[in-house]
Amino acid sequence: MKTGWYLPMLLLGLCLTCISARAEDTPEKVATVAAGRWLSQVDAGNYAGSWREASTYFQGAVAEKAWIESLNGVRKPLGKLLSRKLRNAQHTKSLPGAPDGDYVVMQFDTSFANKKAAVETVTFMQEGNVTWKAAGYYIK
Repeated sequence: MKTGWYLPMLLLGLCLTCISARAEDTPEKVATVAAGRWLSQVDAGNYAGSWREASTYFQGAVAEKAWIESLNGVRKPLGKLLSRKLRNAQHTKSLPGAPDGDYVVMQFDTSFANKKAAVETVTFMQEGNVTWKAAGYYIK
């Protein structure tokens, strides 16, 4: 019985599966994962860290000190995060007042200790054709 060809075929199949799975990573999926990591810094009160991890566009629009002061005034009073669920994520090539590029605008239904129903709008942009970074954050 010839079994020598099974191993190469198995390896080829595994490689093709990995390539196929990677090709299915849409901008919305990748940006949503990046947003989750970034939001965890905001949730932990690491406002300076979230500013440093944001896009250069974001950093140019708001100074680090102003960002920290803003979140201390708006986010901190909401208290501990209780839940966050992605409502929608939309990929777009342009946004009003921003340069053309790759953006994903996400809305999350969020609950905090001191505000049971909130909507967070988080915008991420692709920097360097690889990395997705925060370009905007708004709580309603």
